[in-house]
Amino acid sequence: MGTPAASRRDAGDSMVEHSTPSASSAATLGGALRAEAERWQDVNAETQKPLQGIRVLGVEQQVAGPYCTMMLAQQGAEVVKIERPGIGDSSREMAPILRNDKGEKSSGYFLRFNLNKRSLTLDITRPEGQEIFRKLAAVSDVVVENLRPGLMESVGLDYAKLKATNPRLVYAAISGFGTLPEYAGPYAGRPAYDIVSQAMGGLMHTCGFEDRPPAWLGIALGDIYSGVMAAYGITLALLDRARSGQGQYLDVSMYDNMASLAERYVTAYSLTGTVVTRGREQYIAPWGPFPVKDGYIALIIATERDWGKFCQAIGRPELVDEPRCRSGPLRAANMDGFLRPIVEAWLGDRTKEEACAVFLGHGLPAGPVQDAREVFDCPHLQKRELFVESNDPVLGPVKLVGSPLKLSGSPAQMSAPAPRLGEHTGEILRRVLTLSAAEIQRLAEEKVV
Repeated sequence: MGTPAASRRDAGDSMVEHSTPSASSAATLGGALRAEAERWQDVNAETQKPLQGIRVLGVEQQVAGPYCTMMLAQQGAEVVKIERPGIGDSSREMAPILRNDKGEKSSGYFLRFNLNKRSLTLDITRPEGQEIFRKLAAVSDVVVENLRPGLMESVGLDYAKLKATNPRLVYAAISGFGTLPEYAGPYAGRPAYDIVSQAMGGLMHTCGFEDRPPAWLGIALGDIYSGVMAAYGITLALLDRARSGQGQYLDVSMYDNMASLAERYVTAYSLTGTVVTRGREQYIAPWGPFPVKDGYIALIIATERDWGKFCQAIGRPELVDEPRCRSGPLRAANMDGFLRPIVEAWLGDRTKEEACAVFLGHGLPAGPVQDAREVFDCPHLQKRELFVESNDPVLGPVKLVGSPLKLSGSPAQMSAPAPRLGEHTGEILRRVLTLSAAEIQRLAEEKVV
């Protein structure tokens, strides 16, 4: 599997905080360049990708926007990541910071969400930078932004302005609480990070132990899932555009997304008035992680048929007719006082592999609780080709988590490395906007790009 990149971590580094063209001129520019855009082929794509020929402008930072555009890039879209000159996406300074033998540094945090993209530095707070962005948007298919709500409008680059010269544009805005005025709730305009969306969406309340504080889920689910939903919405909008010829605006709210993932608990309250709390499953048992000799296994007995199989597996067939175990809710209510000691006594003399082998042999769903090393070295995931090897310009060969999607007609994983800041600025301005070398040099000297 190679040496994990974490072994190259520099322990001294720590996480840090992160005029409008006329319709005719834009149409002429679009007509001249759209054919070239549709011919665009990623150098790492061995077969045609579903989004080949789609150009995406990512006005993005941190996780939600970058994850969305990385998903699009993995399926062949040309993603142009718009970054601030000299600064870039604030995640470029996030730990773990890794260094090569020359002392050049790269952020492992940034690498995770930016494979297969091109970086163009552009100051969109300046009029000339805004003009360049408008011209790029006029010959692009999608804009994705996850900046502070209202920022793009304040610089004249909001959807209403951009669609005037490109009515086919799909514009996705990811925010904490939504942006469309007709859906504006009392929290519109609030700042939000992942942990806030998990907390307000109901997930943290059910994560952890009953007698301890709520727990963050351990991953940036509010960001990542919102990125996934944005990519899904963009795909739908592109399909709709193929029929209607018109783009549209996508309003993606992290709070909405987290509340939708908590649907089991919200539905339970809606139907029964019960507020499910953390650390106690009320409807299914046995369920959850259970200790074994060398760690934990995860187990769920969801049906009465599986309960019978479970009783056979642990050598306790008489439990099938035990009054305290005749339904999932009854088993859940009697878990701690009656059932858990029986289950844990049987598991206590077995390893993860041994216990799972018995349950799987009886057709029951069970699996070991694995740490990152075990996931990284898993032979099944290797066969599934989940990990992609990328030749990073600073770190050399690195192995990162790739796309979990498997499409029979588009099998190759794309592995172009995350771009250096501004790496493709000149190339994009020449190829897409046909600017001269002298013009690009002037823009660089004036720090517009």
